[in-house]
Amino acid sequence: MGDRLRRLGRRPPARPARTAPRGIALRHRGGDPLLPVAVVKVLQLLPELNSGGVERGTLELGRHLVQEGHESLVISNGGRLVATLEADGSRHLTRPVHRKSPLSLREVRPLRRIFAEERPDIIHARSRLPAWLAFLAWRKMDPASRPRFVTTVHGFNSVNAYSRIMTRGERVICVSNAIREFVRQNYPGCPEENLVVIHRGIDPSEYPRDFRPPDDWLASWHREFPATDGKRLLVLPGRVTRLKGHHDFLRLLQALAPEYPDLHGVIAGGVAPGKEAYGREVAEEIATLGLDGRVTLAGERSDLREILALATISYSLSQKPESFGRTVLESLALGTPVIGYDHGGAGEILQALLPEGGVPRHDHDALCERTRRFLDAPPAIAPDHPFTREKMLAGTVAVYEALLR
Repeated sequence: MGDRLRRLGRRPPARPARTAPRGIALRHRGGDPLLPVAVVKVLQLLPELNSGGVERGTLELGRHLVQEGHESLVISNGGRLVATLEADGSRHLTRPVHRKSPLSLREVRPLRRIFAEERPDIIHARSRLPAWLAFLAWRKMDPASRPRFVTTVHGFNSVNAYSRIMTRGERVICVSNAIREFVRQNYPGCPEENLVVIHRGIDPSEYPRDFRPPDDWLASWHREFPATDGKRLLVLPGRVTRLKGHHDFLRLLQALAPEYPDLHGVIAGGVAPGKEAYGREVAEEIATLGLDGRVTLAGERSDLREILALATISYSLSQKPESFGRTVLESLALGTPVIGYDHGGAGEILQALLPEGGVPRHDHDALCERTRRFLDAPPAIAPDHPFTREKMLAGTVAVYEALLR
């Protein structure tokens, strides 16, 4: 890395100590004694910092880099999470990298100037428009001294030239094996050796197997939703959009209601902006199927962990493959069985922790049969899992280190 740092105009680390500041790893470099790894400066780009999985991952990585003694810089159009990002020690630069407009190309030159002034070691683009702007700025820089360019493919974007930019990184991080296969099949021009799978992860301490909702939370929940008291809850988490499979969930409840009078369905998620008509459609279907009093629309929640821990079974019924399936992992980590369509990232998690929880997509009979089985005899869930936040962050830093060697 010394040559790399010289090209960047920085002094390589001195040679003495066998000790290093807390969080700075020690490495053997050839025959040299153990040396502290140099401080690395990482610049992440994304459209905005409001809410969502990409935003969460950006904050988590920034916090981790700072804790490990590195520098973290984020460029976005801003948002309510900027204060949290900065409180964790990252710096933020506000640029309009969110507008899908030809006018956004005006940002290429300012970004190139920022790259030259800030001299990051890594540029990490997490979304298509910021990736295009960053790439166009980066590719005109001197290849001998410019930063290394990394992208993360977070989802199954439409396959076209615009989306191809996410495969142009010198390393392309895929958040699941399903995403890697998607890239391999649809973008054969992306060198396979550039693809790295780093699963998204959770903090096990936040989702311990022995977690139980506290009594005051339970009392508040039952006051708000008295119909759930004393019932076995089948929970479908996630925003109320057509993608999430609410119709399949309601048909399941209709089929099982006569057999299991103690069952109650909970839809834990708010109606997505612009999807109000679909929200009304779901409410109307509840009445049409005779499920009044048997289904609770809990709305947007900040206590999903408690709801998942209270559930008898949690569901993942996405109509299309999703890249990861966070609520599947959270439920299983808490010890709540999950039944879900066996595709995408959610299917990967089920195969690792509860294979019998996977059913073919849109197979109503299989969905009902598996639910009956789990209600009558709750399944054993693997006690440990590899999908941890620590492993995700360490894997990302390892990608950076490998590029900088």
